[in-house]
Amino acid sequence: MTDYTIFYTDDDEDDITIFTDAVDSISQNIILQTYSEGQKLLNAIFNPPSTPYVVFLDLNMPGKNGFDVLEELRNSDYKKDIPVVIYSTSSEPGIIEKCRTLGANGFITKPVLMSDIIKSIEHAIQIDWGKFITTKSNFVLNTNI
Repeated sequence: MTDYTIFYTDDDEDDITIFTDAVDSISQNIILQTYSEGQKLLNAIFNPPSTPYVVFLDLNMPGKNGFDVLEELRNSDYKKDIPVVIYSTSSEPGIIEKCRTLGANGFITKPVLMSDIIKSIEHAIQIDWGKFITTKSNFVLNTNI
């Protein structure tokens, strides 16, 4: 069984707890590392050996927000290919498009139900990010599979 390392960054402690509970209920081996600030996430990514399978990234955070973090990752020489899924309360088309343009690999509007949160995480780890090509039509990850 494959181990998946997921990084999740959100400044809302309740959201981190809910996400952690969702990960704990998934039968696959997932190593979850959570961060409350964008800069803390970047510090973890740029200080090896931390290379996550996928990063779930909230947009609205103090200090370095999700847009800043995404830009810094995509401008990096050796960490630019890490898959980043924006995990946000927003569903605004303009924000979604900005994330796609900045190089995110996917976008999930934070689900309300625990079962949907679990589906979102499972969906993201089932994607072969090395082969996944982000397009306008597949950018918003559909968890109703």
